[in-house]
Amino acid sequence: MSADVRELTFDVEGLDCADCAVKIEKAVRELPGAKEVSVAYGSGKLFVKLDAAAPTEAVARAVEPLGYRVRPEGESPGEAPWWQNPKVKMLGVSAGFIVLALLTQLIWPAAARWVWSAGALVSVAPLARKAWAVLRAGNGLDINALVSIAVVGAILIDAAPEALVVVFLFLIGEVLEGHAAARARGTLRELAKLAPTKARRLEADGSVREVPVELLAVGERVQVPAGERIPADAVVEEGTGAVDESMLTGESAPVPKQAGDPIYAGTVLLEGQLVARVTAPAEDSALAQIQKLVERADAMKSPTTRVIDRFARYYTPLVVVAAALAATVPPLLFAQPWEVWIYRGLALLLIGCPCALVLSAPAAVTSALARSGRMGVLVKGGDVLETAGRLASLAFDKTGTLTEGRPRLVRVWGADEREILPLVAALERSSAHPIAEAVLARAEELGLEVPEAEDLDALPGAWVKGRVGGREVWVGSPAAAGGLPEGTRENGETASVVKLDGRTVAVLFFEDAPRPEAAEALARVRALGIETVILSGDREPAVRRLAEQLGGVAYRAELRPEDKLRAIQELPHPVGMVGDGVNDAPTLAAADLGVAMGSGTQVALEAAGVALVEPNLTRLAHFLQLARAALGNIYANVAVALGLKAIFLVTTLLGYTGLWLAVMADTGATLLVTANALRLLAWRPSGTR
Repeated sequence: MSADVRELTFDVEGLDCADCAVKIEKAVRELPGAKEVSVAYGSGKLFVKLDAAAPTEAVARAVEPLGYRVRPEGESPGEAPWWQNPKVKMLGVSAGFIVLALLTQLIWPAAARWVWSAGALVSVAPLARKAWAVLRAGNGLDINALVSIAVVGAILIDAAPEALVVVFLFLIGEVLEGHAAARARGTLRELAKLAPTKARRLEADGSVREVPVELLAVGERVQVPAGERIPADAVVEEGTGAVDESMLTGESAPVPKQAGDPIYAGTVLLEGQLVARVTAPAEDSALAQIQKLVERADAMKSPTTRVIDRFARYYTPLVVVAAALAATVPPLLFAQPWEVWIYRGLALLLIGCPCALVLSAPAAVTSALARSGRMGVLVKGGDVLETAGRLASLAFDKTGTLTEGRPRLVRVWGADEREILPLVAALERSSAHPIAEAVLARAEELGLEVPEAEDLDALPGAWVKGRVGGREVWVGSPAAAGGLPEGTRENGETASVVKLDGRTVAVLFFEDAPRPEAAEALARVRALGIETVILSGDREPAVRRLAEQLGGVAYRAELRPEDKLRAIQELPHPVGMVGDGVNDAPTLAAADLGVAMGSGTQVALEAAGVALVEPNLTRLAHFLQLARAALGNIYANVAVALGLKAIFLVTTLLGYTGLWLAVMADTGATLLVTANALRLLAWRPSGTR
């Protein structure tokens, strides 16, 4: 980003409807120096790219007249209790006036009209003030203006009871809509709990001081003992250890770390002790990037939301014109009663309110994004969610995506497994190599006693040797051993040759096993009608073996990066790609939907639209089901919003319904749309309880 442009984030207080977000975006976008503006309805954030010369305070001056308060991120006191919400208070006032008016109706009928009128005017006053602010800001007529006009008009034609009930029902819809936003917002914030808060900083005198991670500067040194979260992105300077990076990389096996290796904030040091030098401040760590991704998710509007927003921009003025024509044309041209048609025109204003329609897509998207976050699936935005819901095919990388990314011992040639494994395990006990871990895991599984080794020596990546029980034991790759013995061959596996006193006595075969959930997850994906295929650069026998283990999945093997890109283009679209690292980034970007296992790396996450916090393919299958459910929810919401309006439009023009029921065409639809969207927060995949 240019040094002349600042990227600012604000917390917006009172942002509880999708239409509000549209107004705020428009007001800020018109500021001199505003480059890019987006509002995340779900997280309550306003993102602005502003020229360095433009004052930050200008953002607040543009937004606050609309009835919303903005504060720089981190300075907001947080959400107030629900009973302190101004809309909840106003709802209580309206309810109080209704009760008072009904009592007056019983005790003093002649005065009831004035109580109804006073209640309606007091209740609608905040809406009218907000409508006037929006109008002055050049945003035109909005939902608050339409309700205000309808209420005042109803009072003037002696329909005050209906006017007050209209405001009451409208406020119920507003409060529930705000509740939906707050629930989704709270769910998203739970993901921030993964971030470390304290660090053990090494001072210049060698002492260790515990400080907040925000105080760590690039270049400072930190100490990380076993069992603690790594406080910042850093490079190891001293010590060795094993780190659980599954939260960020999708690699479930602990990753050995030594001097020169990178480590990441939020990951856990399982064993050993490290001293590392900080390479990025807390706000720029890989974990922080994930948090920002979640916060900004619904600022990237879905295609359906963008279409509805454009439609609503022209729809509301047309509603006002239609209501005015309905109120004036019949009396002027056909000598119909003025009072009757003015009443029907006011009812049309309420029927035509776009609130439920504008809310139909973002409410479902926000709830689905919040639910996916709780499932451990991070989604960049509503457009990504809709693409996932329409997916026709899905391609998978092999290593680390469909497989565990670490080998296991599958067979032994030439010797009894129980006799040869203790000797090999003795050499491998001090190694962090994946093959060594596989040998030790198998020895532990069989309950074998592992002896001590002496005179250890090794050439990393080639061989290790030593003396065990008086015999010289050597274990290494086939290339280092001079090839495999006759009668043995690799069937897509990795081989290690074992020599005793210089003579080859056994060959151990390892394979990178499929993830335990992979077969079921792919079956779930195929059950959605999505075509699946493995795209791998590995040898054909290894890929074929994996495809058979996963239920006969289609595959293409020995592909170069450019071959993978070509394969993506040939698959039915929309097409998705699932990968786990930097080498997958070009393919992830080329697909309509990119899915990174874990957060992969920052490169993979930037290229992908979806990231799995944990490397679990079942979560991906569940997410695709959720995306389908979200699409169905959106379509149902749009149908309810437009369907109710169409029904009440006809019945109102025919005189069958008035203000009392016309408000249900919007407020009722808003309640139904909100309730339907909230169902996604509790969504569960099929076949689970």
